[in-house]
Amino acid sequence: MTGVLHHPGYADEKLQRVEQLIPCRELQAGMLVSLMGQPQHYSYPSIFIYGHRASGKSHVLHILMKELELPHAAVSCVECVSAALLYERVLTSFFGRSAASFLPRSPSLSEFVRLYRHQRSQSPAEQTRYIVMEKAELLRDADANLLPALLRLQELVDDNITVILLSEIVWEKFRPNTGCFEPLLLHFPDYSKGELQQILSTDSHPSYSAELYSSYINILLGVFYSVCRDLRELRHLAALNFNKFCEPLTEGKVKETETHKLWRNIEPHLKKAMQTVYIREVSSLQWEQMQQTEDEGGALRGLSAHTHVELPYYSKFLLIAAYLASYNPARTDKRFFVKHHGKIRKTNFLKKNEKTSNHLLGPKPFALDRLLAIFYSVVDSRVAPTASIFSQISSLVTLQLLTQISHTDQLDAPKYKCSISLDFISAVSRTVNFDIVKYLYDFL
Repeated sequence: MTGVLHHPGYADEKLQRVEQLIPCRELQAGMLVSLMGQPQHYSYPSIFIYGHRASGKSHVLHILMKELELPHAAVSCVECVSAALLYERVLTSFFGRSAASFLPRSPSLSEFVRLYRHQRSQSPAEQTRYIVMEKAELLRDADANLLPALLRLQELVDDNITVILLSEIVWEKFRPNTGCFEPLLLHFPDYSKGELQQILSTDSHPSYSAELYSSYINILLGVFYSVCRDLRELRHLAALNFNKFCEPLTEGKVKETETHKLWRNIEPHLKKAMQTVYIREVSSLQWEQMQQTEDEGGALRGLSAHTHVELPYYSKFLLIAAYLASYNPARTDKRFFVKHHGKIRKTNFLKKNEKTSNHLLGPKPFALDRLLAIFYSVVDSRVAPTASIFSQISSLVTLQLLTQISHTDQLDAPKYKCSISLDFISAVSRTVNFDIVKYLYDFL
């Protein structure tokens, strides 16, 4: 065998199969196999694998466990929302469902360790057992003793077991403040442009040659690589736009070898598709339908019109409240949001500086308490002032839909400004059946 993967403990045929299934990750897989050592030997108690999203961490572990036939428990920390579910998954994977049935309703860590040791005494490990934990950063929110225990589980249960943690954050931000057993660290770097080209080119379309699909991927990366390195996102974009790329071929206007003509046809569509990266205004199905119903001028109807803004339900009402707070004078809040306020004629409380439209003057800053007061007035249902509401305000600032204009050290009374247009907020309001024009002072 001439490949990168080679280990005396595993058959060359299996390692060769692994190598074929993990393009551009042979080096990381080789390091993992080296850390695992001989199947029957004790491995290191814990390994911490980190890297950005879609860098191949889960894929490589899954292929290694499957192809090398290693006993393992695959645990998603998103699914296992409690320690009890984690313990049940581990015991079921190694000893069967009957072993997990002995767990009490809310087991403690000591009860899990005691039960594991009992099961291990009846069926000891013939080779290293592995617990592969995806999205391991969620363990930071679990019980304080769970993560340190997992890192030295081999010692606690006295068994040949290794815990492998997969995370998108570095170990320095993961390590508990109280200290813990230090795992071995393994980094999965981002794919380079050449590696992305190699991986994406393997998804060739059966109706066209591999050379044509490879040239299409080259065009796609030329447009998107500067703004997107996510393999899954790029794969989605490639599949979504390939039919548009092949339109001149199906119509018989060009040949496969005339790449420059295919490039001129697809380039404007790819640049429009850049607006759908990460935060999509339209779904994939809507995007395909819009491509089929283009205007004569070549513009895609609906795109960038923000008719489909993907925001949580209460975030939309927070955005509506922020827009009203920015463009309505504070004195008019009683007029719009208090019942039985009496009739207030607009001309009677117009000041000189308010004769100009507030929309022409631009958004004005507002305090957090005013934003929340308007929010609770316009939202349909009763909402408790929970941390979720405040986190959604932070998310709107991160998305640059709101702008925080007060200093970060002003925790008692932060001030914000709404940074979106009337068309945008009108589209958002329509999705929740809210007529915002009735609440705007300029349109009285």
